[in-house]
Amino acid sequence: MLSPEDARDRAQTLVQLVLRAGADAADAAYVASASESIQVRLGKLEDVERSEGEHISLRAFCGKRNASIGSSDLGDAALDELARRAVDMARAAPEDAYAGLAPEELLTTGPFPDLDMIDLDEPSPETLRQMANEAEEAALAISGITNSEGAGASAGASIFALATSHGFSGAYRTTSHSVSATVVAGEGGEKQRDYAWRQARHGEDLLAPKEIGRLAGERTIAKLNPGGLKSGPMPVVFDPRIGGSLIGHLIGAMSGSSIARRSSYLLEKRGEPLFDPSVVIAEDPHSKRGLRSRPFDGEGLPTRAHNLIDAGRLTGWLMDSASARQLGEAPTGHASRGSGGAPGVSVGNVHLAAGSASSAELMSDIADGVYVTELFGHGVNGVTGDYSRGATGLRIIDGELAGPVAEFTVAGNLLDMFAHLTPASDLEWFRSINVPTIRIDGMTVAGD
Repeated sequence: MLSPEDARDRAQTLVQLVLRAGADAADAAYVASASESIQVRLGKLEDVERSEGEHISLRAFCGKRNASIGSSDLGDAALDELARRAVDMARAAPEDAYAGLAPEELLTTGPFPDLDMIDLDEPSPETLRQMANEAEEAALAISGITNSEGAGASAGASIFALATSHGFSGAYRTTSHSVSATVVAGEGGEKQRDYAWRQARHGEDLLAPKEIGRLAGERTIAKLNPGGLKSGPMPVVFDPRIGGSLIGHLIGAMSGSSIARRSSYLLEKRGEPLFDPSVVIAEDPHSKRGLRSRPFDGEGLPTRAHNLIDAGRLTGWLMDSASARQLGEAPTGHASRGSGGAPGVSVGNVHLAAGSASSAELMSDIADGVYVTELFGHGVNGVTGDYSRGATGLRIIDGELAGPVAEFTVAGNLLDMFAHLTPASDLEWFRSINVPTIRIDGMTVAGD
C-alpha cells in the first residue's frame, strides 16, 4: 500500500499518460486498504486473517465519449497500457451528454482540514486476540447464554487519492478498529442469537470489549421465549441501532441520479415539509474521527456540513457532476468513488437531532405497541416509498416493555412514516448514521 503522497503522485502520472495517449480529459482514483482480524470461539483461536489490496481506476474522456478501466498492477508498463486501452475504449463508447469532470471553478484547492482520522497505535495480533477473548468471555458470563458464534477484533487502514486533468490532486489516509461478539441463548428449537459491534477510527474510542460482550449477551437473553403479536395499526418504536436505516432510505431517495431518472418517491418534494417542524437531519463530513469524514469528494469538490432536513423540510438533492448536469444544477460535493466506474453518491456523517423526551417518556403513553430491535428483508420500494420489513423486538403495554415478540412485519409508506416520526433524546454518536430512539405512530403490524 502506497503512502498518501505516493498514491497521489501515481494517480497524477496516470492522468498524464492518458492525456498523452489522446484523451481530452481524465481522472484517476487510487483506493487501497490493509487489515488484520482475529476471530475466536469458545476461547479458542478460530481464524487469523491479514488482507491487503490496492487498485487504481481511470476515466478517460474523448469528446462526449468516455470509458472507465482499472488495474491492481501499478507498474509503469501496466499504467502505460492502461492509458492506451482507456482511450481506445472511450473512442468506441457511445456519446454521453452528461458525463465529464466536475466544473473546474468548483474544485477545492486546500489546504484540507485535519479530520484526525489516523491512529498511529496499531494493535498487535496478540492484542486483538485478547480483545476478542474479553468480549466473548463477558458475553458467555451472562446467565442463560448457552453458546457462542464467536467474537472478533480487527484493525486496518485505507488510502484514497484522486487526480484530475484540470488541476485537482489530493489524498488522505484513515484507520479503523472494531470489536464484535455474537452469542446464543436457549436450547433446541427455542434458541435465540444476537450481537454487539463497535467500530471507530481510533482504538481509544471503542467501547471496552467487556462492555461489547455484555451487550451481546443481554440482547440475546432479552429475545428468549418470544410471543406473537396481533395484527393492526399501532405505534412502532425503533431502537437506535436499526433506526438509522430509515434515514438511509431518505438519503437514497435524495440521490440526484434517482431524481433524474424519476425513480424516487421524493420527486417534487424539494423544499416541502416531510417531517414535523422540530426535526433536523444534519450531515457533517468534517466531524473529527467520523466514520464517514472526508476532506473532499470523489470528484475533487469540497465537502461541507449542512442540513439534509431543516425544520422538517427537504433541502435538496445529493448530486455528483453527471446528475447535476442532467438536472441543470451544480454538483453538491457528494460524489463517491470505488474501485472503478463512474462516481456514485454518498454522504458524510449524518445524525437525526435528538428530541426533548427520553425514550421512556416517548413510550409512556403507548397502550399497545412494539419496540423493534431487529429488521429483516429488503421490502422497501424506492419509487413509491412503500415499506414492509420483517422484525423482532419487544412488546409495549401501558408504556412499558413487556417481553419479546417475533415473526411479525412492520409496514407503511415512508412519506407517512416521516410525517409521524418523533425522536427521543438518547442520541448516540458512534455510527455513520446516528439516531436516537424513534417513534412512528400509525404503522401497520402484521403478526398472528
